Order: sequence, then structure tokens, then C-alpha cells
Amino acid sequence: MHIEDIEYDVDGQRMVGHLAYDDGKSGRAPAVLLCHEGGGLDENVMGRAERLADLGYVGFALDYYGGGKPIATAAEAMERLGPLMADPDRTRRLGFSGLDVLLAQARADPDRVAAIGFCFGGAMSLELGRAGAGLKAIVGFHPGLGTGRPEDSKNIKGSVLMMLGSADAFVSAEQRLAFERDMTDAGVADWNLEVYGGVGHSFTNPLADGLGIPGVGYDQRSDDRSWQSMLRLFAETIDA
Repeated sequence: MHIEDIEYDVDGQRMVGHLAYDDGKSGRAPAVLLCHEGGGLDENVMGRAERLADLGYVGFALDYYGGGKPIATAAEAMERLGPLMADPDRTRRLGFSGLDVLLAQARADPDRVAAIGFCFGGAMSLELGRAGAGLKAIVGFHPGLGTGRPEDSKNIKGSVLMMLGSADAFVSAEQRLAFERDMTDAGVADWNLEVYGGVGHSFTNPLADGLGIPGVGYDQRSDDRSWQSMLRLFAETIDA
């Protein structure tokens, strides 16, 4: 297994992403860009890049804060997220910069690319699609669903799968319905929304329980189910 931290630059800021792939095989492999939670690039997302590498993918976990480190507190994470949520141009630049690193890898197949994201990383993955990135699949785990440019959703060409809990502290039922209208009005050909009853935000992150925030917590069953749903979509889109 090849595992490497890669430094790159976005708007003069030093980013550090996490690359993983099986170096015991030759030829190009499907490529997956991973976009971390609002808490920063942590062991959970880097570990998922390595899990994907075990399955034959080239995984690259980008960095959208700088330094390639997790954020110390939830308050600091929210302070950093605020400007990004209001700036789709920077969000897209951050996403495309990570995508460029992924596609620069000799093992990455540029014709079989997916982007997945957790929390705001899910919103970033959607913004890449809205900006016209050549993604076969876009997957969000407890993602942010809002966008400042819903009209750009018409540019999404790949399959979209968003998965979240009904008790998510940050995504309301009204926001889920707005996302459904967005996908429908934009004519996105293949989109799905999975909702897990009674489950909160950050259900894929075992560290979420330690935050002590109502509506935020790990749920192993939903974690397992959502991962399998992602793999089924990959089998339909980038594994062919």
C-alpha cells in the first residue's frame, strides 16, 4: 500500500492532503476524492481513503483548511466554516485543487472519478458537480445541502447520492425538501436521498459522541449502511 501526505497550494495557502492506493497493482484505477468534515482532515477521513485503496481505488483526502490537521474545537470549526459556506467560488477552488492533485497521480483514471464528502465536505462535492467537474458519482455523508447557486445544479452530470439522518442538527426536513426540488428542477438525471430515522449529524465519525452536541453522534449501523450504499453506486458508475 502506498500512503503519502501531499503538500499543495490554494490561493497561497499550504494544504496537506492524504493519498492512498495499492502499489502492488499496475494500470489505472478508479479515483475517489474525499472531502473532510468541518472538524478538519482527521484520522477518520484519512482512514477511509486507505479503506478505499484496499478496495482498489486511488483515494485522495483533500485539505480545505490548511496544514492537514483536525480543528481543536467545534467552535473554531464553525468559525472557519462560516466564510466557506458563504463563498461558493472559494469552495469550488478548494475542491478543484484537491481534484487536480488526485488526477495528477499516474494510477488515477481520469474517466472514472467520484467525489465523496462528509458534513461540509458533502456540500463541497456537490459544488464540484455544479461547477462542471467530470464526476461519475457524487456522494455525501450527513452533508450540507444548501448552495448559493442552485441554478448551477444543471451542470451535474454524474449520479448523486446524499445520506443523512432525520435528526441531523444542521439539516432540517425543509432543507431536504429544498434539495429535492433543486435536483428535480435542474433535471439531474440520477439522484437519491437516503434518510436514516432518528440518526443525527456526523454518524460516520466515532469521535462525534465526544462533542456533546445534541443532534450530533456516531451511529454504527448508519455508518455501515451508508458505506455500502456508496460502494453500490461506485459499482454502477466508476467500477465499470
